Amino acid sequence: MESFVAKDKTIKGKKEQQICAILPSDDQLTGRAGLSVFALYLRNIGLFPIIDRLFGTVRKNGKGLAVTEMFVQILRFFMDGTSRHLNWFDHLAADDAYAGLLGTGRLASSHAVKRFIGAISFCRIYLFRRLLQDVFLWRLKHTRPEVIMLGIDTTVLDNDDAEKRHGVQPTYKKVKGFQPLQMNWGRYVVDAVFRGGKKHSNHGNTVNEMLVHMVRKIRNAYREEVPIIVRMDAGFFDDEVFKTCEQLQIGYLCGGKQYSNVLDEVADAVDWQSFKKVETDSKSWMYTEFMSRQKKWKKERRTIFSTLWEEDGQYLLQGICRDSVIITNMGMGEKIDEQLAKIGREDLLDAGKLLGLYHERGTDELTNRALKTFGHEQLPFKRFTANSAWHYLMVLGNNLFEAFKEDVTEAVIPVSAYADTFRRRFIDTAGKLVRHAGKLVMKVNKVDYVRLKFDQLYEKCRVGLPRLE
Repeated sequence: MESFVAKDKTIKGKKEQQICAILPSDDQLTGRAGLSVFALYLRNIGLFPIIDRLFGTVRKNGKGLAVTEMFVQILRFFMDGTSRHLNWFDHLAADDAYAGLLGTGRLASSHAVKRFIGAISFCRIYLFRRLLQDVFLWRLKHTRPEVIMLGIDTTVLDNDDAEKRHGVQPTYKKVKGFQPLQMNWGRYVVDAVFRGGKKHSNHGNTVNEMLVHMVRKIRNAYREEVPIIVRMDAGFFDDEVFKTCEQLQIGYLCGGKQYSNVLDEVADAVDWQSFKKVETDSKSWMYTEFMSRQKKWKKERRTIFSTLWEEDGQYLLQGICRDSVIITNMGMGEKIDEQLAKIGREDLLDAGKLLGLYHERGTDELTNRALKTFGHEQLPFKRFTANSAWHYLMVLGNNLFEAFKEDVTEAVIPVSAYADTFRRRFIDTAGKLVRHAGKLVMKVNKVDYVRLKFDQLYEKCRVGLPRLE
């Protein structure tokens, strides 16, 4: 009798290709092979002598980790990005492979990190600003720009979940947290003042002091006649800030406010021109310029008024257009005009060009986003001074990460990549540490070795790196 039972046509997999168990290994394995290149970079750019000079006296006992080693391990902690909690240091201290990645024989525990941060007194916090400025001048001398474009802004660090944390206060974003003032140059934060959440953009005299200090540093360390332009939003709309910029002979582009006298000038304006960004043709603006003066000002200032009138091919109705006001001293016969003329950049004095430069202020906001992606908003300590030190270390780590992308990994990963993408594509590479002929060697998968050009990156970190002076 024929059997009508259907045959089992399931494809049988080979048993030798299937995982049948997971077992521990005594081999030194790691999933963060890319950290070894970053750690090597930190050790070869001349950073340690500066750290030792500024913070060497924080170390009170010779039995503890050297201050430079503590810096490397904290910066590596930020670069790793696996956890924002300090107890993650304890987990890493139990991993021998991590010590090999960093080129150190001893890893810090969470308690050691807390003691180190706690030993940094409030009067030493300004030393972090000096360190940030040294890194900025190092990149400035390396890239040698013709025009230095700076941005000043605040960023909110959301610590709304903190039950008790010194300095956490309500912010304009309706969350409790901190609101540091930051000056940036491209993707780098070149100076910062860590502040409580209720400190508004132009609180006190901090902005004026920051401008004076940074401009003098640039003039002395880089070039006396280099044109410097500062971009600010309407939170810094202040005659005192404008006068400081004019006394320093730098240009400024500041968001203005739509006071009645400004709107009266706009209503009478007849010379309107169109503006469209080069990188996009979906939006168009109309702009006009005139001179305006507020009640307490002693002089009139150049004012550019713009309105978005076309978006995605559709004209916007009057009354719902997005209007903006820009106050500037450029194109008014001041020293900044002469400096730009000397390098053949008089085009930057045109109202349309100035409008385009101000629109690029959005890239300054991206710097804040990149910083939060690299680090974290929630700060781990209860005391304001400790959180301040931790924040400065995070900013320093982000600046060195940006420099690392430019100096080492540009050929394999775009410089514009955010930290999350960089970690996924480079840092999170599997590796194995082995000892051979008395040397420690890291082995990676051949596919990753070729794709990321580990041999070339390693050589770059050994020779030819620009060094901090």
